Amino acid sequence: MAITLGDNRYGKAEVRLVRVVRDGARHELRDLTVSVALAGDLAAAHEGDNSGVLPTDTQKNTVYAFAKRYGVGEPEAFGLLLARHFVDTQPAISWARVDLVEHPWSRLGPHSFARDGGPTRVASVTVTGAASHVVSGLAGLVLLNTTDSEFHGYVRDGYTTLPETTDRILATEVSARWRWASVGSGPSWGASFQGARDALVTAFVETYSYSLQQTLYAMGARALEKQPELAEVRLVLPNKHHFLVDLAPFGLDNDNEVYVATDRPYGLIEGTVLRDDAPAAPEAW
Repeated sequence: MAITLGDNRYGKAEVRLVRVVRDGARHELRDLTVSVALAGDLAAAHEGDNSGVLPTDTQKNTVYAFAKRYGVGEPEAFGLLLARHFVDTQPAISWARVDLVEHPWSRLGPHSFARDGGPTRVASVTVTGAASHVVSGLAGLVLLNTTDSEFHGYVRDGYTTLPETTDRILATEVSARWRWASVGSGPSWGASFQGARDALVTAFVETYSYSLQQTLYAMGARALEKQPELAEVRLVLPNKHHFLVDLAPFGLDNDNEVYVATDRPYGLIEGTVLRDDAPAAPEAW
């Protein structure tokens, strides 16, 4: 029986990086979690030969050294610098991916900040040889409409107890990733992020929803319409259920006013919206 090594990679996960720019009295703060994954001609490492292995501790040190040498700036740009460095400097490495999560802070003063409870910005950069692929996105964007949402006409069987509704709360916590058609096309990383975020929010607000699936498609389509530099958008939308409380035992009506918010179990809606002419995606993003 022949046994061979399949796909493999290794790297340093969740490197915590805080970079302060002390340019005069007004300081700038960037707070990132950076993960590195490398792959290539590494079969020998699985047989005890480490001659082609760049230690994960070295990868961590590279993150910190690059933060000092080049600054951090936009997460996508910093990820591209790191990924290209690992592929170009390590003979055994032909593939590198850098995943970045930016933790938001709100400014309180020239050098004072408060941790922001809003959504986090994310990016994933993949470099293979001469090719580079960039995915941007966000996580933890909580949205809620108190009306303009219905859910009815669905399949009913012997196990269905959910009542149909023509007026409900629709709430979700958006996780979104959008793939750039090409690296360096269109607006700056930051402007593209803000434009895509605004498009997602606007579509959620303006869509009269008959299902969370419909809302998902409307959000992805709006982001592609407003941001031509993007090839596709992937969305994960948990349905944050709000159920009407039965107030009849207390002699009270409940005209869509009092709800109980539940955190589990929840419906999970996932989908991809893409352009017909979108370039092929890398194997994994």
